[in-house]
Amino acid sequence: MNQLFACAVLAGCFVILPAHAFDKLEDHNKRFMEAGSVLTEVMEAPDNGIPQDLLERAHCVAIVPGLKRVGFIVGAKYGKGVLTCRTADGWSAPSTIRIEGGSIGFQIGAGETDLVLLVMNERGKEKLLDDKFTVGGDASVMGGPVGRSASAATDAQLHAEMLSYSRARGIFAGVSLEGATLRPDTDDNHDVYGPDARQSEIVNGKYKPTAAAASLLRDLNSYSPSEKK
Repeated sequence: MNQLFACAVLAGCFVILPAHAFDKLEDHNKRFMEAGSVLTEVMEAPDNGIPQDLLERAHCVAIVPGLKRVGFIVGAKYGKGVLTCRTADGWSAPSTIRIEGGSIGFQIGAGETDLVLLVMNERGKEKLLDDKFTVGGDASVMGGPVGRSASAATDAQLHAEMLSYSRARGIFAGVSLEGATLRPDTDDNHDVYGPDARQSEIVNGKYKPTAAAASLLRDLNSYSPSEKK
């Protein structure tokens, strides 16, 4: 019992975890809270956020705070985030995800970008729940329209399986994610929900959300009712 031990104090029993276990849980909790902050800031941006009527139609929402990007000619992207989907009881506990990918084009510089991905139909959701999902290859994805309503959306955007958005240096806009891969962060999900947790079960309502996810889910339920339009 070199990693975990229990001690009884008076009538109570306390489990003492190694320091690195607390550090990992703190990282996961921080990710949930940062995702909630990104959603709130994006939705409250005057005339320049995600149209609420599109969010109300979404089956799932993925948020990646601080997606890292570097590049010179060939760019690279890497980030960790969360994915939550609608259930009969509202938005699900968030699954932890990671996104990785490259892009070809003339890029210079480095920085961090907040990413939001709306999954607009059941087929897009099913594809997203695969062990490894390629944006644009496994489902249609487009940069989403911004504004208070979806009136500026093109017909193609309204029929896309996914809509993607980014925010960097205060600018929020639709963004192309063609070729990026998105997959469950299985180890992190096990840390949060237990060793048997699978992403499909988490986002379909089998697991209860942690306290750190409360603000994200509260805001999602506020901006978008449980039933899709």
